[in-house]
Amino acid sequence: MDTTKQLYEQEATGWKRGLYDDIQRTFRAPVVNWIFRTLMANRPDFLRYLWGQVKPVFQTRAFGRYTVRYRDAILSAVESEGPIPRFRREEVDVRPAEYRELRGQLDTFDVVAPRLALLFELSDRLLHDDPVGEEWVGEESAGENSDGGDRRRDAGRGATAPLPPWLDADRGLSPTLGTAAELGGDAADVVSEIEAFHGLGDTLPSVYRCLVQWPGYLTAAWPESKPLLESDAFEEGRERADELTAEFVSRLPYVPRLRPEDLRRRGMDDETVEDVQQLFRRFDTGPVETVLPAIALHAETVGAAGRREWD
Repeated sequence: MDTTKQLYEQEATGWKRGLYDDIQRTFRAPVVNWIFRTLMANRPDFLRYLWGQVKPVFQTRAFGRYTVRYRDAILSAVESEGPIPRFRREEVDVRPAEYRELRGQLDTFDVVAPRLALLFELSDRLLHDDPVGEEWVGEESAGENSDGGDRRRDAGRGATAPLPPWLDADRGLSPTLGTAAELGGDAADVVSEIEAFHGLGDTLPSVYRCLVQWPGYLTAAWPESKPLLESDAFEEGRERADELTAEFVSRLPYVPRLRPEDLRRRGMDDETVEDVQQLFRRFDTGPVETVLPAIALHAETVGAAGRREWD
């Protein structure tokens, strides 16, 4: 698969544009992420089928609770060692309108991070014939916070009840991306440190390509954020977020039909199956393992992190 090929929103027409619209509405974020743009450019029939299978997973009350717990697991772990620094507009050398954009765009990434974490875990498991939904037993699937019959019944209902309309509604702004190559001085050094920390080589993921638009923020925030990201506390938070994702996938009340034999029955050849297996394994086990959890911390530094309590 040529992962340099992407179909952007403004270029999409017909059913492809409609699917992009549906992704944004379902994810409640004004962005179509790289994974979708790349699949649309390379394997559009697979993406159409994938989305039809996994979309319901993102539409339940239990999913909403998972996203809140995912974010809190990371931030609470880091905060156990001390407060996360917060940067006011004056401290990052941007105009008021730019600061609103910075916060709004980080808001969007904060919305999509747990959604992508779940998408990668779920798709990777299914594409490699690993268990999904194996722990679903109705009300007993409530998990660790299920003391009492009422709590268990509520958790069981949440697995199939709709996602509340208020969660993550109208939070973010459409991300725009900058070019790291245009940076110099301290900002260029920060980019090199970011690439090294995440093991990215010379490739920046979208959230950092967004942040390079505000070098004043990068040079002010990264020296404070880096020690937190390198801490045992962040690692513990990341591991807990991974556990929450795995638990959610294991307790799904239904299993999307996304296993290799399902794809072949839909007429997809072995090359397509191997392509998408490799793509999702790369994203479920690669640098994204630290990139996605780091988003919550970056958002918190400007007060853009979302809800951390469900009720």
